[in-house]
Amino acid sequence: MNFNNILTEYDNGITTITINRPKKLNALNQETINELHHAFKEADLDEDTKVIILTGSGEKAFVAGADISEFADYTIEEGEYLAANGQKILFSFVEQLSTPVIAAVNGFALGGGLELAMACHFRVASDNAKMGLPEVSLGVIPGYGGTQRLTQLVGKGRAMEMIMTAGMIDANKALDFGLVNHVTTQDELLPLCETIANKITKNSMVAVAEAIKAVNASFEEGINGYEVEIKAFGKCFGTEDFTEGTTAFLEKRKAEFPGK
Repeated sequence: MNFNNILTEYDNGITTITINRPKKLNALNQETINELHHAFKEADLDEDTKVIILTGSGEKAFVAGADISEFADYTIEEGEYLAANGQKILFSFVEQLSTPVIAAVNGFALGGGLELAMACHFRVASDNAKMGLPEVSLGVIPGYGGTQRLTQLVGKGRAMEMIMTAGMIDANKALDFGLVNHVTTQDELLPLCETIANKITKNSMVAVAEAIKAVNASFEEGINGYEVEIKAFGKCFGTEDFTEGTTAFLEKRKAEFPGK
């Protein structure tokens, strides 16, 4: 599929998706959200793709927010649909992918940009990154899962302060809060993400996918995460990856997982 607002590149088991609207600081408009949905879906279905890295073009912004000009005159009903549809086709969609997704946060990640980064399975930031949810300064609240995921990641008190003040935090503060896993230089951001991705690809991707499902279950209302973990654990015993992994361990050799 041809895209107007994003770039995709595959190399050695890693698909890198780059939001490419530098003149708009990679702001999310509806076309970009739809393109991201298709790009993530294609990468997730690609058997050769083991890990997805998401980043923004340029050195200023990962995603500076949503494209406000698109919805400034929306009605209540249109606003609700905007949030519901966006969460369905992109934010929750990314969170629930079986392929690991790493956000390489290379600058501003504000509003919908931070919400997109938080939907990824974990985040690595450049030292110039700034993150925040400034929606209340516009008379609205985060609508792409920000109130929920930020609270899960940094705790209720910190989430309340960040949302209510509409302020930004820098990369080191984000690291301290647990919002990002690592902070590095702009030049080393993608190489570090690729290093982490390569560590992931050496493991059973079948097991990794089950682990993602089990971890996500702990945040789903009405779902017992322990029960999901037990079933996922048992399911692994029926895979070729489990046979290879345990056999390789007992034979004291490196496992060569078939991904089945």
